[in-house]
Amino acid sequence: MTSSGTARPGGRTARTAQAVFAATLAELSARPYADISIETIAARAGVHKTTVYRRWRAKPDLVVDALSNAADARIEVPDTGSVESDLRALSRAVQATLSSPEGAATTKALCAAALTSPEIAGVLARFWRIRLGAISTIVERAIGRGELPEDTDAAATFEAVSAPLYYRLLVTGAPLTVQDADRNAAAALVAARAGVFAPDVI
Repeated sequence: MTSSGTARPGGRTARTAQAVFAATLAELSARPYADISIETIAARAGVHKTTVYRRWRAKPDLVVDALSNAADARIEVPDTGSVESDLRALSRAVQATLSSPEGAATTKALCAAALTSPEIAGVLARFWRIRLGAISTIVERAIGRGELPEDTDAAATFEAVSAPLYYRLLVTGAPLTVQDADRNAAAALVAARAGVFAPDVI
């Protein structure tokens, strides 16, 4: 065990943040967004509410950070040297997240609530802007390698990869398989190479 004199600087703060993030996701999957508060998250995390308020002044800020942290941990931006394998890895990561009980429950709860709550809609919009900023590097690298047309739109490409998975989760309720993920990635790549995702086409 690491003694307090040799603990990594910021280690306790990082552990507290992770506990708060985990509690936030647990709250999102367990109850309606409107019933969640900084206080309920702090209680679930086992920390005092002032500890949470020192870093996050409002619930939406905390929820965005918790979702982004989870996405960074579960859906890393791959860099395999090939856009084909990058998109396949990305699609599989989305499939794995949406197939997990926590990921499925959180996604369903937030998407349903966003239909009637401008605050939740704003939370999701902020989250997706952050995620797209990271994921767009896949398309940028592919363009640099000459694998995709220069005007390929990163957002449209990611939508083609992930939207069918969200459709299965939220609309049909069909199982999400690795084969589905691979098929989506392959179809998105064919479309991107054909120039379908150029801004003047979509």
